[in-house]
Amino acid sequence: MSGSGFVAVLVIDLHFPDAGSLKSKRKELSSIKAQLHGRLGAAVAEVDHQDLWQRARLTAALTGGSLAVLAATADNVERWLDARWPEHVSVQRIVASVEDLAEWS
Repeated sequence: MSGSGFVAVLVIDLHFPDAGSLKSKRKELSSIKAQLHGRLGAAVAEVDHQDLWQRARLTAALTGGSLAVLAATADNVERWLDARWPEHVSVQRIVASVEDLAEWS
């Protein structure tokens, strides 16, 4: 399986201090998810805090044929998020090779 590629998982915690309802949070979150998917190529899911007005946790997945390409793509996602919500976002990055993932299964 040599040369099978790499996977990055980004755990994204967002804070919406101005959200006064779940509806306003959902509107903002929908836009964020669409941008992450459409512009930046990430597969995105909301994974926690669905019932809270001002918090959200997303998981985004990226793939790449090389570690350098994957790191550059993940850096772009993090820069995009930080540029829009500099004080209201934190990102944890987890990177693994396909070989690493195969060993875990």
